[in-house]
Amino acid sequence: MEKVGDTRSMSRRLVALVPLLLLLPTTSRAASEYREALAKSLLYFEAQRSGRLPYDHRVSWRGHSGLTDGLEQGVDLVGGYYDAGDNVKFGLPMAFTVTMLSWSVVEYGGDIAAAGELKHALEAIKWGTDYFIKAHTHPNVLWAQVGDGDTDHSCWQRPEDMTTSRQAHKIDEEHPGSEVAGETAAAMAAASIAFKETNPHYSHVLLHHAQQLFEFGDKHRGRYDDSIGAARRYYPSGSGYGDELLWAALWLHRASGREEYLNYVLDNAYDLNGATWAISEFSWDIKYAGVQILASKLLMEGGRDLREEQVSILEQYRAKAHHYLCSCLSMNDDDSGSNVARTPAGLLFVRRWNNMQYVAGAAFLLAVYSDYLADSGELLHCPRGSSGSQDLLSLAKSQVDYVLGSNPRGISYLVGHGGRHPRRVHHRAASSVSYKVDRAFVGCTQGFDEWYGRGGDNPNVVVGALVGGPDDKDEFSDVRGNYVQTEACTYNTAPMVGVLAKLSAKLEEQQ
Repeated sequence: MEKVGDTRSMSRRLVALVPLLLLLPTTSRAASEYREALAKSLLYFEAQRSGRLPYDHRVSWRGHSGLTDGLEQGVDLVGGYYDAGDNVKFGLPMAFTVTMLSWSVVEYGGDIAAAGELKHALEAIKWGTDYFIKAHTHPNVLWAQVGDGDTDHSCWQRPEDMTTSRQAHKIDEEHPGSEVAGETAAAMAAASIAFKETNPHYSHVLLHHAQQLFEFGDKHRGRYDDSIGAARRYYPSGSGYGDELLWAALWLHRASGREEYLNYVLDNAYDLNGATWAISEFSWDIKYAGVQILASKLLMEGGRDLREEQVSILEQYRAKAHHYLCSCLSMNDDDSGSNVARTPAGLLFVRRWNNMQYVAGAAFLLAVYSDYLADSGELLHCPRGSSGSQDLLSLAKSQVDYVLGSNPRGISYLVGHGGRHPRRVHHRAASSVSYKVDRAFVGCTQGFDEWYGRGGDNPNVVVGALVGGPDDKDEFSDVRGNYVQTEACTYNTAPMVGVLAKLSAKLEEQQ
């Protein structure tokens, strides 16, 4: 694990940054382009909706779906989001999506409002949290999945035609699932902050559910994919539940101001690995970098109000946050092997399958920490030098610009943005004729024969979807069957909302 280095000279800082800066594209974009991308990103969540769609639904090619979800189990589980290009409602990635949408509003709500998109952002959050309220049927019961990935993946059907299993899966005291309980608690706590001014009653309801879910997840500890075997092949818990419990506690502290949640983060800093694990990725599974950055904010904002022993533990959280940020900046020691890899054109590269989720998450955390540094007047100290707020924001911007088309292929990986973007997204609803155009039933194999296997472009454009993206050589194949690169997920786009709002507002100030 890397120790954070001491402050280095300005000359060494600049020397260390030269290789990084040479990799980054020098693209100038207008604030209006980021605003447009922001609007499209929020539209994407309407394409992913499950349930009865409202009258003002803006995605014309989608219809009602999943209207009997939970019926066999005697519970109303209509609503929520499909995670990606399939028709399953996986609770863990759905909750992380809502947490990141909420964090975007918490940090950049003013910028989102200035872009005219706050209403849509809050609607995207509420579509998820309304579902979580339904799914949390008892203080110690959470329905955490509807559908089965195995049967779903054997079919290529529009969600409006689903004939696959809609079995619902829950966690309870005998079948614990601390990851999904913790993440759902985090989502509802963060959302309670987002709604505090516009809907205080709803905010209070969300906070109440979040507190119950956190207590449940902490008191009855266990891996959720041990209790819900149907999730194991698709969203297994690689990092365990420690990060989700710390994540939830930090969001509950921020939402409620109650000292007990801060004490939890401090008392469990080592047992749950928050102050010990130095991680170079951030995702629906591994939240430690987010945990560590939220903990760093407490130190940077309220250090003078904290006791010495509290400061000492939070400084260890911050050291690990710096490890993550320095790894993105390629400023950890060269021989440590801890820096995030890059494509030849400078895109952060963690792994080949859906790499854009890591890019979007990194861009968000870099932007947020850039603000924390600016507010505190501090620098980020890395083993190879020090960086300021603008350095972090520049890297975040370069990643967003790559996504929007500043890359060797000249493709926007945000679908529907720009002249060139993926046309054959791995997405059941987008790749099939709209239910509103042709209501004739499409069966499992029929969907594969008539729609999955066809060579043409999708008949519907899933605007705002962020696909998996290129490989480590900046190569991309726009083929429907290439799900590693052409499938989009809600947790890819969610972090982009905050970054796009930040960049739009920043450039607006400069123009």
